[in-house]
Amino acid sequence: MTTADYIALAFFAFVWMGYSWLLHGRTFFGRTSLTHAMTERRREWIYNSLRRDLKMIDTQIMAGLQNGTAFFASTSIFAIGSCFALLGATEKVDAVFADLPFVFHGGHAVFEMKVGGLAALFGYAFFKFGWSYRLFNYCTILFGSIPMMRDSERDIIAAERAAERVIRMNVIAGSNFNEGLRAIFLSIGYLGWFINPYVFMMTTAIVIFVLARRQFFSEARLAIMDAGPPSNLHLSAIRRDMPSSDGRDLPEGL
Repeated sequence: MTTADYIALAFFAFVWMGYSWLLHGRTFFGRTSLTHAMTERRREWIYNSLRRDLKMIDTQIMAGLQNGTAFFASTSIFAIGSCFALLGATEKVDAVFADLPFVFHGGHAVFEMKVGGLAALFGYAFFKFGWSYRLFNYCTILFGSIPMMRDSERDIIAAERAAERVIRMNVIAGSNFNEGLRAIFLSIGYLGWFINPYVFMMTTAIVIFVLARRQFFSEARLAIMDAGPPSNLHLSAIRRDMPSSDGRDLPEGL
């Protein structure tokens, strides 16, 4: 490996840790991250479940979170297998890279080291997704300990404690899922290393830029931030003793 390779690898590790540290903070240039905003929405969801006895919607949400985590965990396993398959075709890949322009080829050992690093990246993602899946499972169990609405009204303190346990577990599980997904995204930037270290640094910077924009400057972030209703929204109560607009009376009970 050349000096440029070591610099590019250090740059990759530095921006990854720097971006993770940035997300652990509350704000960036006065902007709350999408991750922290979603944490508050998770809290609202769990506390809202205290007001209903039928919690099928909540269990469906939990199942959706688990299924998404399981999908990415399986994808990581397939990616690791693909990396090992790539190691078995080193000579064929060398022949392809030898004919490509702007590719710095350092030999079999360097190529195998790069593939090994990519496999380690996917392995890290798999452990994060696997742990997240297990925590979402625990979260489902904790959710089952939330009392019914009548019992919550009798002992609101106990109900809030049960809700807080679910919230904390859900946030931790979501955090591990985000870290695994971040590794998947950064693996796209890592692929630039197979061309040359300068492309590696450029693709890594592009991925980090895209992730940061989505966290702090995206429309998705604005969509979940607290805001007033739009000015062109007009809502009016429907009186039960008034006929509908088409001349027909509303059914009883509506």
